[in-house]
Amino acid sequence: MSFLQDLIAVFAAFWDKYMFWINRPNMTATDLVEILIIAFLLYHILVWFKTTRAWTLFKGILVIVIFILIAAIFQMNTILWIADKTINVGIIAILVIFQPEMRKALEQLGRKRFISLVFSFDVGKNTEERYSERTVNEIVKACYEMGKVKTGALIVVEKEVELGEFERTGIEIDSVLTRQILINIFEKNTPLHDGAVILRGNRIAAATCYLPLSDNLALSKDLGTRHRAAVGVSEVSDSLTIVVSEETGSVSLAVEGRIYRDIDEKFLKEQLMNARGITEEPGKFIDWKKRLKNVKKVKRSSD
Repeated sequence: MSFLQDLIAVFAAFWDKYMFWINRPNMTATDLVEILIIAFLLYHILVWFKTTRAWTLFKGILVIVIFILIAAIFQMNTILWIADKTINVGIIAILVIFQPEMRKALEQLGRKRFISLVFSFDVGKNTEERYSERTVNEIVKACYEMGKVKTGALIVVEKEVELGEFERTGIEIDSVLTRQILINIFEKNTPLHDGAVILRGNRIAAATCYLPLSDNLALSKDLGTRHRAAVGVSEVSDSLTIVVSEETGSVSLAVEGRIYRDIDEKFLKEQLMNARGITEEPGKFIDWKKRLKNVKKVKRSSD
């Protein structure tokens, strides 16, 4: 804070010496920090509006506001009276209309890494990896073996956010994860091949699970239901979702609302290894450990 105060003092001295002819309000360090926070929030709100359906709805609301302003300029009293009586209902209607987008935004805010770095709410967890390296190898081998014979698959790897609501839509398996079991589940014309498999730790939790489809309009039109379901579950959780295409045999990875298509074994293994993580130590509220991740850049598709 002292550096910020010194910076403001230098700026004030410069202003008093060279810009004395311009009237300016008295500004403190708190005012400057407040302006930066407001600018940061407004920027992210506008970005959120632009990347969701809320942008189209916002433009519709803007048209109504402009219409009301025109009515005020020309003293159209009847229209102004109607607008005045419906403004309270309009606010409630906006909350209802934007409910899915607002929920998604709050979920994404809760999953931000800077929050988990500063505050750890998972008190009582043991310090252990989510799943073993053997599990990673089994997942990778199974995916690319299925890809070779064009067997479609949808595999969700659970991380910190529990997927119980999706697990309940399927059939409980609770089996040790092996390459052979995964391949057998997704074999065509078998009872469990339709739907998603949810992996929890080193075990297969459930199969034939239904996942929410993404309503992201920016997704490529050639993506099928499996890919949209993979993106959909990654938008509402921190999971990694692997998709094996039944048409091309290519492997894709959905994470944080993005999908990486036609990835190789090395990239998939790296992402799964990075996601293994370490859970927080019991009773620890503030965690300042550095979390280093080696993320490989890949060519991202238009979606």
